[in-house]
Amino acid sequence: MSQEIDPADVQLLRAFNRTYTRRIGVLAPYLDSPLSLTEVRILYELAHHGPCTAADLARDLGLDAGYLSRMLRRFAQQGWLARETHADDARRKQLSLTPAGRAAFAPLEQRSREQMAALLAALAPDRRAQLMAALRTAQGLLDPTAAPPQRTIVLREPRPGDMGWVVQQHGALYAQEFGWNSEFEALVAEIAAQMIRTHDAAWERGFIAELDGERAGCAFVVRESDTVARLRLVLVGFAARGLGLGARLTDECIAFARAKGYRHMVLWTNANLLAARAIYARRGFQLVRSEPYHGYGQDLVGEHWELAL
Repeated sequence: MSQEIDPADVQLLRAFNRTYTRRIGVLAPYLDSPLSLTEVRILYELAHHGPCTAADLARDLGLDAGYLSRMLRRFAQQGWLARETHADDARRKQLSLTPAGRAAFAPLEQRSREQMAALLAALAPDRRAQLMAALRTAQGLLDPTAAPPQRTIVLREPRPGDMGWVVQQHGALYAQEFGWNSEFEALVAEIAAQMIRTHDAAWERGFIAELDGERAGCAFVVRESDTVARLRLVLVGFAARGLGLGARLTDECIAFARAKGYRHMVLWTNANLLAARAIYARRGFQLVRSEPYHGYGQDLVGEHWELAL
């Protein structure tokens, strides 16, 4: 039984198609060339995916064989298409671009890159990150067999607005995962405010982790004394779990503390934060004391850990 589709969803998808095709110039001469979008796409496949047969192109692009044949014939007349006998079947021809074909395609590809870059440059960084995340989601839903795109992780120093995100993420994540109430978010807000007010760039460092252009984690090194650094507010969002990001953030903080000549690094955590405790233990942190307490609406056990640098 076919699934009933909401007409509003159909309308939204059609509206997006109209907007996008207008923005990339499909309705005008595509990329300011005499070629159609389909012809440029065929050139792209031939340029990037190596020798292939006409049947391969028709299958991969969903094109009618006769329609494709006419376009390939025009490419051959332009001197853009080379045909060689298939190594496994003399009846089939392997297609590839000639040097003239690559020369004809190169400016079109460059124009396409410039066009996409111009579209992205018009967006503020946060809106660009939102668009990239939405496109990855859409591609994964519409083509689940496609290989997932490579994830990009960047660690950077905090910028204005990041500390508000740190507070919000701690409050939301710990409420969802452990049932902690707003007392914890208030504590994190106090810690974050104090860190901003007293930040010493020479001896302290914060790291914001971005996954595919979106904030996904954080960690901070705060000066406790001339010889002791404190690791604070280590967090990895749900979307970035399983990528080793918590370990990487912790390693960066330890490396910074060592480079600055601190002799010890300390931290406070809770006994129920098993993933975080495992990261600390693997890096040589030792549990030096613990105490039960009631906080954030829960009965918890606080722990003090220390690492000799």
